[in-house]
Amino acid sequence: MSVGVYVNFDGNCQEAVEYYASVFETEQPVFMTFGMGPEDPSYPMPEEAKSRIMHTNLIIEGTMIMFSDTFPGMPLTVGNNMSLILQCDSKERITKYFEKMSDEGSVDMPLQKTFWSELYGSVVDKYGIAWQFSYDENAK
Repeated sequence: MSVGVYVNFDGNCQEAVEYYASVFETEQPVFMTFGMGPEDPSYPMPEEAKSRIMHTNLIIEGTMIMFSDTFPGMPLTVGNNMSLILQCDSKERITKYFEKMSDEGSVDMPLQKTFWSELYGSVVDKYGIAWQFSYDENAK
């Protein structure tokens, strides 16, 4: 059994996920838009919804994270209801990822030694998503 993370955006999911794929050097994501699904003639899909992302995912350091856009008009509060934590067994990769994410983000806590980790830091990325980076020599 595993626990996954699903992150919603308000129309900029594709841009955000492509950025994350670049930061974490993953395979390029495959995007499914709302417009790719079957349309119900009783409920025509608004034109603005068709290009929004219904589903995509990335494998980041062995963990699948799923993403989508909200349907137009759905309320969304970005960033304050969740954070993503990346635990990694390489100080070099943690540092590289943190620096890339910090480049256009806002550092809440610089990478540093803490009582629970030899290297830990947190940043809010340019899309308003909170990330924690933690070195764990036993991470798989």
